[in-house]
Amino acid sequence: MSGGFEVKVLWDRCKGCGFCIDICPRDVLDFSDALNRRGYHPPIAKQPHRCVGCRLCEVICPDFAIYIEERREVETPHPQI
Repeated sequence: MSGGFEVKVLWDRCKGCGFCIDICPRDVLDFSDALNRRGYHPPIAKQPHRCVGCRLCEVICPDFAIYIEERREVETPHPQI
């Protein structure tokens, strides 16, 4: 059973190019206000519930600094009657 998708950013690998923000068809990402240790503003998922897992952000990132994980809900087994 699918539980949605989660955007993961490797914070200090990002150089703040914004390609992932521009390509996202669901307007999930935006620049963070905080700086990483390299002095850039990495993306954050401002609307994470809108992510459909298309992975365009992964494909376009030149530094492999962003990826999508599928959340899985654990099904509780029903007791045998």
